[in-house]
Amino acid sequence: KLCGYLNKLGIKGPIKTWKSRWFFYDENKCRLLYYRTAQDINPLGSIDLSSASFDCKIENGEGVFEIRIPSRVFTLKAISKQAMMYWLQQLQMRRWEFCNTQSRFPLGSSQLVNEPLAGRTSRCLTYVVDNEDFLPLVKTPTEAVGLKAASLPAPQTSTALQNISLKHPWTEIQNTVYNICGSKQLWGNNGNVFSFEGFQEHPENVDEEQEAEVEAGCAVKEGTLEDGRMGPRLNWIRKARWMNSGFPGSEELSREKNSVDKVSVLQQQILTLTEEVKSQKELVKLLHKALEAAQQEKRVSSMYLTAAEDKDRLELVRHKVRQIADLTSRLEALEQEKKELEQILTLRDSHIQELKEHVQLLMEKNHAKQEVIMTLTEQMARELSDPLQEANTITVETLYKQQEEIEHLKDDIDAYKTQNQFLNSEIHQVTRLWTSVAENEKALLMKCACLQARNCQMESKYLTVLRKLQEAVPGLPNSHAELVKNLIQEALQWDVKEEAEEGFNLNPVSEYDEYGFMTVPDYEIEDWKLLAKIQALEIKSNKLRSQEIVEKPLRDRWNSIGELNPSAELKSLIRSGVPVEHRQRVWRWMVSRHCSPVPGHYQRLLEQSGSTEHPACRQIELDLPRTLTNNKHFSSPSSQFIPKLRRVLLAFSWHNPAIGYCQGLNRLAAIALLVLEDEESAFWCLVYIVENLMPADYYSDTLITSQVDQRVFKDFLSEKLPRLMAHFEQYRIDVSLITFNWFLVAFVDSLVSDILLRVWDAFLYEGTKVIFRYALAIFKYNEEEILRIHDGVEIYQYLRFFTRMITDGRRLMNIAFNDLNPFPMKLLRNRRSMHREELEAELCELQQIKAAYVKERAEHGP
Repeated sequence: KLCGYLNKLGIKGPIKTWKSRWFFYDENKCRLLYYRTAQDINPLGSIDLSSASFDCKIENGEGVFEIRIPSRVFTLKAISKQAMMYWLQQLQMRRWEFCNTQSRFPLGSSQLVNEPLAGRTSRCLTYVVDNEDFLPLVKTPTEAVGLKAASLPAPQTSTALQNISLKHPWTEIQNTVYNICGSKQLWGNNGNVFSFEGFQEHPENVDEEQEAEVEAGCAVKEGTLEDGRMGPRLNWIRKARWMNSGFPGSEELSREKNSVDKVSVLQQQILTLTEEVKSQKELVKLLHKALEAAQQEKRVSSMYLTAAEDKDRLELVRHKVRQIADLTSRLEALEQEKKELEQILTLRDSHIQELKEHVQLLMEKNHAKQEVIMTLTEQMARELSDPLQEANTITVETLYKQQEEIEHLKDDIDAYKTQNQFLNSEIHQVTRLWTSVAENEKALLMKCACLQARNCQMESKYLTVLRKLQEAVPGLPNSHAELVKNLIQEALQWDVKEEAEEGFNLNPVSEYDEYGFMTVPDYEIEDWKLLAKIQALEIKSNKLRSQEIVEKPLRDRWNSIGELNPSAELKSLIRSGVPVEHRQRVWRWMVSRHCSPVPGHYQRLLEQSGSTEHPACRQIELDLPRTLTNNKHFSSPSSQFIPKLRRVLLAFSWHNPAIGYCQGLNRLAAIALLVLEDEESAFWCLVYIVENLMPADYYSDTLITSQVDQRVFKDFLSEKLPRLMAHFEQYRIDVSLITFNWFLVAFVDSLVSDILLRVWDAFLYEGTKVIFRYALAIFKYNEEEILRIHDGVEIYQYLRFFTRMITDGRRLMNIAFNDLNPFPMKLLRNRRSMHREELEAELCELQQIKAAYVKERAEHGP
């Protein structure tokens, strides 16, 4: 056991005095208890080592060291330098053992106290091996620490009253009474003077230490009187004092004590095993509860499917609501735990910084002293080199003083080396403890993310059930229909921001995303509002589930990329989606590769548009208020992005007179503005898309290439998804009525913002082939849902909004770039060429028919 006498620095106003105290380490609670003597029953106070740091300063004197806790600093003094280093090393080791145990077993676990001794020993050995590079293991000074030190008399002070604690009068009275009465009840009692399990902990206050410690003494007294287990300990203390005073039967008492110690060890082992069995039973109970919960979930699902009346189903819905409330309370508990961990991290970070500053000061002092030594050494060398000068200038006494000073400096260097070794050891251990806490925090954050994702899924299922009930409202009784409407109204009015303020939320869903798009679209149709809510919850759930598994490794790979160069790895990363913090840089690089900006060209176009009105100006003004209405940067006429968009579109209309302006260009330019922010960069991005990525005549008056792509897409749809295309032909569905706008504006206003920008990442790097891939992937994603609809009108209604129901961007990307392979660009060019010839022939024939009709009318008159 770690125990022994140390001097503790007490402060009484301006007076500082050293008082001898018996210190004992309580391994169950990682506290250092201190008493006036080893025979006292009640501690004067305690020091919490779990959040403490240790320091030793040479300038304070030999054997002096400090224990720093967040509330105060304890200054202690050992009898020798070796004893000080032993105490520091042992306290480090016990703190490391306790913190590791805390990280392995959560608070409240029975295994924390009853962990096998082998596990603790192995961790101590690990600590010793890890710290040998900094501070070798110090030999135990048996005369100053350990149980043998308890039998030695307490260190004497100059006055009898100096060692008495005036701050703890009641505790001193208790200990004195117990010591006086102890010899009267010596025989026939068993106990252990060093069993401190029954002692209570007493918090200390920095500002009012006296009152706190007096209250601590009172609390110990009350606990002692109420708990009858203190008697054996008192008897063993009395027995030890009787033996120290030279009692004639000490040998018999020693044999009795050894046998009793063996019995107590066996009893302790029995208690340990009993507690371990209890913990295993608790684990079995938890597993039984988990199994019962799973079976209950299964029964509830079966009841829901087999329920004959809507009343039963509503009861099941309420049960789900209660489950959601339970998950919310668990999230709040995890929030509190996270805050505590953050406070611990802050304290340890500040302490590490203090230690680093202290080490730096010590190194500077050491360097200064080394320079002094070198100067003196050089001076001696110069003086010794000339014997005659030495005899004349330096006396024997001066040389002796210099040698003595050098010896003192060498001693100081040795002391500073030892201090450096310890401080390096302390920094190393505190850093490892900080790393352990950071890993625990990361694990808790991942657990919170999983719970939040599950919570979102539960809410989504709840809203889906409400939507099903909403569809069945016409067939429900009036009371049930009213209840369903109230539940739907309550779900729609739930404010995500208020919920985030009330409880812990790892990734709070704001009203808008990073680029200003609404996270929950504001649909005008009442039936779609609930659908939008479900969609937002599904997106959040997918983000939470993929955050640590997919998004973080992907972001780390992007952070490791320096200069951008075309490669297969970069292509794969861009297909997976560019993180928000890198997207602007990557887009600028992709645009500059194929479309070199001309300096001053954009400004000249703006001057031209300011002096001369373009014919397309009126159409541009009409389209500006209709651009990205679900984005806060364009929804208001007073937004700063509206004038920027106007200038970009006018500049492009003067830059490319062949196209001028075509409806759809406003949306392309708006996306470029949101990402690139600078309007000139957005202008060149628009030029790059229209003149480099898209085929010629894509935005001409006839839109001939756009029509060609629709025919090519139908061919690919027949080849890749034959069942779906046959279903469309059966009900005479013309998919180009839906997909034409997809190709014209690259899915803007069709997909949710997160998926849309990932599509644009790949589109800007690879070209229009990406649009074909994602268009096919969208139909593949919803193929089974479409095949279940057997009415042409319902199919068209479903196709109007089905892209907005896609929430899993990773799954859609996997379909587009893996399931639809092979997809060669050569095949796309050949199909375009073939269908362009056919379309041009049809248009030529149409022109001939039109000319013949006009000629015929002219011949026959009006």
